[in-house]
Amino acid sequence: MLKLIRVRFILLALLLGMTPSLSSADISITIAPPPLAVYDQPLCPGDGYIWVPGYWAYGEDDYYWVPGVWVLAPQRGYLWTPGYWGFEGGHYGWHAGYWGRRIGFYGGVNYGFGYFGSGFVGGRWEGDRFLCNTAVWHVNNTVVHNTYVDRTVIKNVTVNRVSFNGAGGIEARATAEEESAAREQHLEATQEQRTHEETAVRDNSQRFSVNKGNPTKTAITKVGAGAGEEVNRPAAATEERKEATKETTKEETTTKEQTTKEEATKANEPPKGKEEVTKEKEQTTKEEVKGKEAATPAKHEERAKTEEKAKAEEKPKAEGQPKAEAQKEHHQANNAKPVEEKPKGEKGKGEKNEKDKKQQQ
Repeated sequence: MLKLIRVRFILLALLLGMTPSLSSADISITIAPPPLAVYDQPLCPGDGYIWVPGYWAYGEDDYYWVPGVWVLAPQRGYLWTPGYWGFEGGHYGWHAGYWGRRIGFYGGVNYGFGYFGSGFVGGRWEGDRFLCNTAVWHVNNTVVHNTYVDRTVIKNVTVNRVSFNGAGGIEARATAEEESAAREQHLEATQEQRTHEETAVRDNSQRFSVNKGNPTKTAITKVGAGAGEEVNRPAAATEERKEATKETTKEETTTKEQTTKEEATKANEPPKGKEEVTKEKEQTTKEEVKGKEAATPAKHEERAKTEEKAKAEEKPKAEGQPKAEAQKEHHQANNAKPVEEKPKGEKGKGEKNEKDKKQQQ
């Protein structure tokens, strides 16, 4: 029955001259879509590109993974509202995404990279320019110049990876603002996006029955990108995605950039003149002299301790002399002749005679 509905839709699309969008077919199935794949976002290829997250679409008889990709908006000021699977009346149906001036309801599904279940924080339009939020998107600032940083939108939460809305999935309802956005004028997926989806459905490795939820191509840089531009780094099915880890990487990058700038500044400084070199040498010499002077007191103190130690060793020897020698020295000191002093009278006469001689002269 599902195949019959599928064929009728494709025939109708061909009669109307349209390229059918495989995931937007009006079909309903009883098998729930697999959990979202976990992957790394490739670098933004340039200014003006907007990220379209990966999703599970349904082919002839199986789900297949459509890789996340960078695309250009069809018109200035337009943003992408992702599609989502909804469970209702016992069946799962696909609600196609669209381009509009405001973000609409996408089932509360957390696709990551700015699409955290409600609204959009990956970037914004300012006039003719689309600016990327580097706190959320993987951007090389040397390639993409229209950027800004808003870390307040990062939420360090565990992602359950549920890919559908409704019973057994995400119990979310559209807000009044999201319903209003859905009623506004909007555009369907571009031809580039439809080509991207059709390429995925023709790749057997993208089928869920083959990859068991871990496709080999989880995200690519651009539609039709070469093998060197593809990001084939799917994470394990049990791994949980945490957007807050990007903040640490950015801080490390900022630190490296600051170090590089400091080295470049030193390299560009003019060579020092002779006077500056001489002053530096004199300053170095003074510092060395101060160091030596600081060390001198320590040497004096050490020398004084050595002399005191020597005197302490000599003192016991003096105390240990025989008594006879000590008495002999005492006797000699007592027998020494006293120094003769001249009488005071004679001394006075001598001084008087010297005065008389001076007066006569």
